[in-house]
Amino acid sequence: KIITKKNADYYTFKEALSYVCTHLAKKMAADGEGASKLFEATIVNAKSKVDAKTLARAIVGSNLSKAAIFGCDANFGRFLCAMGYSGADFNEEDVELFFKSKNGTLKVFDRGTPIVFDEDEALHIMQADEVTVFVDMHEGREEATAYGCDLTYDYVKINADYRS
Repeated sequence: KIITKKNADYYTFKEALSYVCTHLAKKMAADGEGASKLFEATIVNAKSKVDAKTLARAIVGSNLSKAAIFGCDANFGRFLCAMGYSGADFNEEDVELFFKSKNGTLKVFDRGTPIVFDEDEALHIMQADEVTVFVDMHEGREEATAYGCDLTYDYVKINADYRS
């Protein structure tokens, strides 16, 4: 059946296609050489779609962020640093940052202020095989998610042992 207008069939197809593409993107990201975890960054309430995408990509693309995810290190500063050098315009006084996984959710930064948190709880959350850095920008209505993987010893070893 050919869909020619935005009716119920269109929205059903759009939702199904989005589900399949997201599933495949996560599978590809989690299958990085030597990867042990899927690493996701979700930005909500950004000023623009471009800023949301830029921030999410900067977080998952940062070697320091990837290393923190591998090491189960809830050092929010590494993720804020990646956001800072992304080029996106934002005010850290508006930012809330959380770590999320199947093991729970933990807020670690609240509108310019670090939050004292339980290190054991943070470790438990970050030990999951899928970890999300969730950032509420409080500056708009746009959102984006980017997927990547952690930076493991195996990744370094695999990529240090050959030439292409």
